Amino acid sequence: MLLRGKVVLVTGGARGIGKEIIMKVLSEGASVHYCDFEEGPFKKDMDAAAKNGASVTFHSANITDEDQVKKLIGDITASGSLDVVVNNAGITRDGMVFRMPLDQWESVIKVNLTGAFLVSREASAFMALKQKSGSIVNMASVVGQMGNAGQTNYSASKAGLIGFTKSLAKETAKRNVRVNAVAPGFIETAMTDKLPEEVKASYVNAIPLGRMGQAEDIANTVLFLACDLSSYITGQVIRVDGGLVM
Repeated sequence: MLLRGKVVLVTGGARGIGKEIIMKVLSEGASVHYCDFEEGPFKKDMDAAAKNGASVTFHSANITDEDQVKKLIGDITASGSLDVVVNNAGITRDGMVFRMPLDQWESVIKVNLTGAFLVSREASAFMALKQKSGSIVNMASVVGQMGNAGQTNYSASKAGLIGFTKSLAKETAKRNVRVNAVAPGFIETAMTDKLPEEVKASYVNAIPLGRMGQAEDIANTVLFLACDLSSYITGQVIRVDGGLVM
């Protein structure tokens, strides 16, 4: 098992891609902590997937609240190690920029970028200064590299996260902490399921592989970056987009 005995934190893990990441790392022997506003409907599935004495622990935490993040990381590291952090939590508040209220801009930046900063700051301090090892995986997006009309706030947050990833990787590399990002393309989720069929068809037509991605495609890439198979990889952005951006 690729993550046997490892401790993994996944933010925004109650459902969607976060839940899929949790199920994947559990299948490889990790013990998982995840945070969200609520436990979500899949906790029983997660518990059932835990192997070889591994466990799944839910934390109710708002990653934009500095004190709550400090408590979250403190509670996890008090029991020993924290080997992998996946900054998966994120939101969208789409709209054209000339009609976008300030709070619509700031809320997306706060969750997607500031939240990842707070979690990474606390986790990397433990990993780099005490543990001397670790892997941080940030969930970016292809729109952080190519932009997308109607998503200036989201695109800006993900572009910022890419720059943050590269800078943090340079800060922590000498202490054996790797920092990378995954940039999903169009992935089948509950959100994309609600799109009109003609919109989904236009997305697929733009993808060289001719299909939208699955949450498991993202989880597989996160697993690779979390484990020792990627021990010589840091500061990278891996696009999982079916060839959309080349």
